[in-house]
Amino acid sequence: MALRAAVLRHIQVPVQTLTATGSKPLPRWSLGASLRLFSSHDDHLTKEEVIDRVLDVVKSFPKVDPSKVTPDVHFQKDLGLDSLDNVEIVMALEEEFKLEIPDKEADNIDSCNLAIEYIYNHPMAG
Repeated sequence: MALRAAVLRHIQVPVQTLTATGSKPLPRWSLGASLRLFSSHDDHLTKEEVIDRVLDVVKSFPKVDPSKVTPDVHFQKDLGLDSLDNVEIVMALEEEFKLEIPDKEADNIDSCNLAIEYIYNHPMAG
C-alpha cells in the first residue's frame, strides 16, 4: 500500500478541460510531445549521418576500391566481395553503430542500401 501511494505521487495524468459550452474537451498536452519526452533514445541518427558512416565503413574495407562505393552498391555484384567479406563488413557496421544485428538479418544485408535502411530503422543505432 505504501509503495502504491509513493508511485501515485509521482505519476502525472494529463488533464482535459471542457469548453465554455461543455461540449468538447480540449487536451492540455500534445501526444507527440509527450511521446518524445518518454523516448529512451532521443538522439536517433539522421538518414544522412547513417549514409555517410555506412559508406565510410565500406570504403575503409581493405578489398574495396573507395571510388566504386555509392549508397546503391551491392557488395558482391558491384565490389566483387565474397560472402566472408560480406560478414566482415556487417561486423564492422555493428561496431561502428554499436548494435548487434541478428544472424538472420545480417545474412540479408548484401548492399549499402540494405545496410543503410536497416541501421536507420534500428532504434538503438548510435
